[in-house]
Amino acid sequence: MKRRPIVLISPCTETKGVEFRDTSISLSRNYARALTSAGGLPWIAPCLPDKKIIRESVQRGDGVMLTGGDDVQPKLYSKRLSPELANTVSSPEPDRDRFELILIDEVFRQRKPLLAICRGQQILNVALGGTLVVDIGRQIPDALPHRALDRKDQIVHDVELTPGTLIARIIGKPTLGVNSSHHQAVARIAESLRPTARSQDGVVECLELKAASAARLPYLLAVQFHPERLCARYREHWRIFRSFTSACAENSQ
Repeated sequence: MKRRPIVLISPCTETKGVEFRDTSISLSRNYARALTSAGGLPWIAPCLPDKKIIRESVQRGDGVMLTGGDDVQPKLYSKRLSPELANTVSSPEPDRDRFELILIDEVFRQRKPLLAICRGQQILNVALGGTLVVDIGRQIPDALPHRALDRKDQIVHDVELTPGTLIARIIGKPTLGVNSSHHQAVARIAESLRPTARSQDGVVECLELKAASAARLPYLLAVQFHPERLCARYREHWRIFRSFTSACAENSQ
């Protein structure tokens, strides 16, 4: 039997968990279901910001996936925020932020396939030198309702895909219907990245490496939506995970 590629997944951190109310990690099982359905073997990371542990974890895995969650700490990409914007930011997860910044650095150092989802796209952009829209509703006039939490398992709006890009090849058509459960988004795009999908209001819905930077990783795809919540019903969203796990399988050989 062919070995499934191992995918290291970065989870959320929680100040209180079920057992003894200790600091814990959590992750929707939809991520694991999506990966296993596409041929991958999920491996949940401990979210400990320890460089040696992260380095060895990336070495042992065949690919890495960054998942959704609460907001990236603004101090990582902005010198100051107005009180109005600061009040929209969720409680910080400093251990997760530090862990993921080290993790992203190791992914590039070891050249492993990377899939980043929602918050994952945002911290990837920050890690590579970009910035974020702190709150879409306050900073983007006439924006679509991107924080549709009551419809997180449903198609909320379409995104337009850039022809000839990885996401366009995966989906096989010029537009994709997506869910939407975020209030932040990519602002200034990191130098090594390019936008490859946008919603009607201009919000960046997908990032990939620029052609000049493509040799840095065998595979990189970042999306602002949550394909793991749609892939059981929409084949095009499942193909995102299949594309990624296929790249992880090639990397393991």
